[in-house]
Amino acid sequence: MLEVRSLSAGYLGTPVVRDLSLRVDRGEVVALFGPNGAGKTTTLSAIAGLIEPLDGSVRFGGEDTTGRPAHRLARAGVSLVPEGRALFFGLTVREHLKLAGRSGDSLPQAELLELLPELQKCLGRKAGVLSGGEQQMLAVGRALVTRPRLLLVDEMSLGLAPVIVERMMPVLRRVAEDLGTAVLFVEQHVALALEVADRAYVLNHGHLVLEGSAAELRDKPELLKSSYLGETAVVPLEEKVQP
Repeated sequence: MLEVRSLSAGYLGTPVVRDLSLRVDRGEVVALFGPNGAGKTTTLSAIAGLIEPLDGSVRFGGEDTTGRPAHRLARAGVSLVPEGRALFFGLTVREHLKLAGRSGDSLPQAELLELLPELQKCLGRKAGVLSGGEQQMLAVGRALVTRPRLLLVDEMSLGLAPVIVERMMPVLRRVAEDLGTAVLFVEQHVALALEVADRAYVLNHGHLVLEGSAAELRDKPELLKSSYLGETAVVPLEEKVQP
């Protein structure tokens, strides 16, 4: 569903991400890890069409979508849950979902509430009075209403208590399995993310330093730690975990 090849992306002509290649298949959940400033948000922004890549290519659904603007990608089936949620605090949950679901192929509310049942009690409440967990569920729900083929999620756990994160993370697994959506998500709670992901990539200083299946990475915590600390140069390339 998504194939990124040798992507370089950044701002004002300065690359933040360099020579990145990754893929996400239909119905697959893939995590993107890395320390702050590694280039994770920039990667999602380039895929979603919010910024134009400096080099490389992005293919979505078999088509070259490199440089295609965000509104066209959204219509084609790409949904982004941005860091910070970007909600309209004066609108109710129901109004958010109604605005997002204006297309003819939108996800029925009943089906959405099966994925996010806690939104049921919030439908008539304004986003500004919701708890942090409820706001994040709304941000995810708004993205799912469009029935995306590719769901991009940037820091779903940001500002949330671990117990809330534990309840929300499995939603990504259900989205992939129930809707057949390809899911690429950025997350700092590595252990929880690896419980729902099929595969994972690790960025550091804009470069891909590690990739592998979730099971392999769970079994090699020392390799993950060294990737975050920027010490992967001491690990021979052939010994790095591969998908």
